[in-house]
Amino acid sequence: MSPVRVAVLFGGRSSEHSISCISGAAVWQTLADAGYDVVPIAVTPSAGMVRYDGSPEQLRAVPLPVVDSGAADVLIPSDPSVAGVLIDGKLEQVDVVFPVLHGPWGEDGTVQGLLELAGLPYVGSGVLASALCMDKVTLKTVLRAAGVAVPDWVYVDSRAWYSHRAKVLAEIDRLGSVVFVKPSRAGSSMGITRVDRASDGDDALEGAIEAARAHDPRVIVETAMADAREIECGLRQRSDGEIDVSVCAEIKVKEGFNFYDFDAKYVAEGAELIVPANIPTPISESVRELARRCFIETGCEGLARVDFFITSDGVVVSELNTMPGFTPISMFPRMWQESGVGYTELVVDLVQQALGRSPGLR
Repeated sequence: MSPVRVAVLFGGRSSEHSISCISGAAVWQTLADAGYDVVPIAVTPSAGMVRYDGSPEQLRAVPLPVVDSGAADVLIPSDPSVAGVLIDGKLEQVDVVFPVLHGPWGEDGTVQGLLELAGLPYVGSGVLASALCMDKVTLKTVLRAAGVAVPDWVYVDSRAWYSHRAKVLAEIDRLGSVVFVKPSRAGSSMGITRVDRASDGDDALEGAIEAARAHDPRVIVETAMADAREIECGLRQRSDGEIDVSVCAEIKVKEGFNFYDFDAKYVAEGAELIVPANIPTPISESVRELARRCFIETGCEGLARVDFFITSDGVVVSELNTMPGFTPISMFPRMWQESGVGYTELVVDLVQQALGRSPGLR
């Protein structure tokens, strides 16, 4: 029998293009080593799709790779009877797609919608869950309605910001002096600013909102969780539908960094990643059960990472990521490694789970 053919999508239009390339290279290499036939497809920053003509090693050779061209143009037809992709106009059969895409135009339901139209099975959550979890404002609204504790926030939309700015700033007052200003639909801490209004003033707050708007017209301002511990937990869905939950991990930001921003994550090694987290067993079990609940409440599939704050008042959910970083040293695979699931097993099981799940309404 011919090996299963997996199209690995990576890159993308978002500001997380480079991180996606690194994750995609790791998934590609792992699947190839496991005997799968991999079709590497890069989404360029200008939104073109190309068959990548390099190797996984080339993508990992520079800290922040960018793919802006390839050996051939790729199109994904919106015809479910085709069951493949067009590479320079020639149909290439594909069994399943692994969209290792982070951020808008990849992790937010857009590519998932394209794959649904094409009738191609794919790894990860569907259109609704992907869009829901990508948008911090909507996610917090849904989780709060479900009785899940989340940080208090104010949504800043374009109309209110330009027409009723004073009212928006007054509403933000209830969040306290220290706030985090974020694009609602971005990842990897892109566009996030920590503002201490007591020392920085409203000019800094307005500047932070404009900086976030450069990434997304939907902006969220969140209260800072004072003295909170940052905890993460991974989830994966088995072929029988059961949901496994990893051990917990903790992020400790090093001195000199205000928070776990892009530089701390990817450039300057500004954080210590502790796996498993050194927290009491009852708290760990509470976090893991809450992660499972969030996965179910939001309709996630395949995999997710849930980020938490542990405060003196209890456990608070920060975010859900439907396609977390996927390099072997990323937090998601590391949590599974400590849970007894190696990187190869993790990647292969996700592909097999996707193969057993038909696209479309389910």
